[in-house]
Amino acid sequence: MSESAHPNTVRVQQALAAAGSAAQVRRLAESTRTAVEAAAALGVGVGQIANSLVFAADGEPVLVLTSGAHRADVGRLAEVLGAAKIERATPELVRTATGFPIGGVAPVGHPAPLRTLVDTALAAYPVVWAAGGTPDTVFSTTFDELLRLTGGRPAEVD
Repeated sequence: MSESAHPNTVRVQQALAAAGSAAQVRRLAESTRTAVEAAAALGVGVGQIANSLVFAADGEPVLVLTSGAHRADVGRLAEVLGAAKIERATPELVRTATGFPIGGVAPVGHPAPLRTLVDTALAAYPVVWAAGGTPDTVFSTTFDELLRLTGGRPAEVD
């Protein structure tokens, strides 16, 4: 990572290192704002991209890391979380809860720990890619490491 790295990327790299991960945040020439863009830029399948989605579960932010090949089913999320109401978080809630703007939400480096679900479909891939804090940064990891890094729990989310 260069000395001129974006502060969000630095925060993600520091969080990874503090958690004992060897993962390195990489900046790509292409946008990684969407799973399709990230997969194309990395030359991998869209299912290997861990989308970081934030929902409000009964008003509380929840991070859901989904395979890029899936869409999160809010009914299933409500069931898994035991919530009466699930809705997509507003951009303001996303930034407040994670410290990142939509399109670059990393699974680590948040101001405070978030309740997190990790899509079990990601376990099918030996390597998964997650956002590095900006729309053009990523890092490689594994399903098991995502669980460890986030304190998340595995769940079927689609």
